[in-house]
Amino acid sequence: MSEANEELTERARKLFAGPITFLKSAPDLRFLPDPDAPEVAFAGRSNVGKSSLLNALTNRKGLARTSNTPGRTQELNFFDVGEPLQLRLVDMPGYGFAEAPRDMVKRWKRVVNDFLRGRGPLKRALVLVDSRHGLKDVDREMMQMLDDAAVSYHVVLTKGDKVKPTELAKTLEATRVEAAKHPAAHPTIFTTSSETGSGIAELRTAILEAATT
Repeated sequence: MSEANEELTERARKLFAGPITFLKSAPDLRFLPDPDAPEVAFAGRSNVGKSSLLNALTNRKGLARTSNTPGRTQELNFFDVGEPLQLRLVDMPGYGFAEAPRDMVKRWKRVVNDFLRGRGPLKRALVLVDSRHGLKDVDREMMQMLDDAAVSYHVVLTKGDKVKPTELAKTLEATRVEAAKHPAAHPTIFTTSSETGSGIAELRTAILEAATT
């Protein structure tokens, strides 16, 4: 690791160890916070481990629970990082509910698509994918939305501790090959585990780098 990368990694560690607070939920674009800080958004299908990853990144056990109370599952949730404010994390509604009513799915697509296309401070998105399953069609649909909105994104494999290293390597390679076909996909793919902490420091560094460049 170069000296510059070491410095950025340490800055990221300190930033995410400092003040992080839940700001607000936005059911539609009228309720978005002022665009006064760079934003990094988290996307992922239900049960991908999004809340666990947010908690691991921020060294908190219950930060993401704020956005998991009934009635907030279809909203954009904003978290302020740093004091003074350095960046915002945006927890987007989970997708891929097999039982979700059609009108709810339609509304979700409208809110997320409008947010992605019209949000100036949005610097990067993270598409979370379960390491045990790899990319699914709903993930590909999300990646296509990001491509169409010209929002740069990383694919992040979650729950890396739940599969054998050989299987994880295969999934990572298959994901890398497929992501290379998407114009907005960043070439760096992360493998993470919220339980063991694997990949968390690297992802923190990437978030800070995206927010400051």
